[in-house]
Amino acid sequence: MFGNYLIGLREGLEASLVVCILIAYLVKTDRKDKLPPVWAGVAAAVVLSMAFGAVLQYGSTQLTFEAQEALGGSLSVISVGLVTWMVFWMRRTARHLKAELHGKLDAALAMGTFALVITAFLAVGREGLETALFIWSAVQATNDGYNPIIGAALGLLTSVVLGWLFYRGALKINLAKFFTWTGAMLVVVAAGVLAYGVHDLQEAGWLGGLHDVAFDISSTIPKDSWYGTLLKGVFNFQPDPTVLQLVVWLAYLLPTLAIFLGLFGGRPAKPVVPKADAAGTAA
Repeated sequence: MFGNYLIGLREGLEASLVVCILIAYLVKTDRKDKLPPVWAGVAAAVVLSMAFGAVLQYGSTQLTFEAQEALGGSLSVISVGLVTWMVFWMRRTARHLKAELHGKLDAALAMGTFALVITAFLAVGREGLETALFIWSAVQATNDGYNPIIGAALGLLTSVVLGWLFYRGALKINLAKFFTWTGAMLVVVAAGVLAYGVHDLQEAGWLGGLHDVAFDISSTIPKDSWYGTLLKGVFNFQPDPTVLQLVVWLAYLLPTLAIFLGLFGGRPAKPVVPKADAAGTAA
């Protein structure tokens, strides 16, 4: 549940900050009459993301076992790619996100109401679709009933509350450290999802080595034990991975985490949160 909570929190907070910037800019420039189209775009993005998640969940149940494994494995790999791109993109562009959104909003205001709806929809929809895909992949990986969905929902709810508190100027945390640590933890979660996706592709017959087990510590860490369930839920840990799963997990995790944390000489960029002005409204 914790891994999915982290996904919902991290992805949801990015979307919340985007909405915070858009709304605050309209309020500060005395264009509150343009708020309804922005909220309409945000609502449409949320509905689309939920519909996308529903299609993934219920559409996959109509497939054969091999097709389900192939679909699940393929989407897991895609979701890991998207999340990896997202955490590095946020690290690189966070400093300019506010100015970029302001520029897009000014252009949309000049074009009319429909352009405002589209701007808000695209700004939030990208995050929403990425979140839906990654949460779905993580849910399939943990295979823990409704607990992953509950964890993701709690994470999203927390992100909405945090976004509102940021907007009101009531909460100040070190977002540089927050996004660095949550990004690093997401890389760990993504590594587990990727390994699970590889196992799915092996079961679908797309990849070989299904019976080449790297090690088996099921007797030490039983899958149905509380600590086995905890490790599975947080890290997608598997006590009996195949050789290919282990190789892919290490090949993704070690270099990705090292590059993200700047262990090869680079320094992670420091995300910047919109500051509150004297009236308590985000700048």
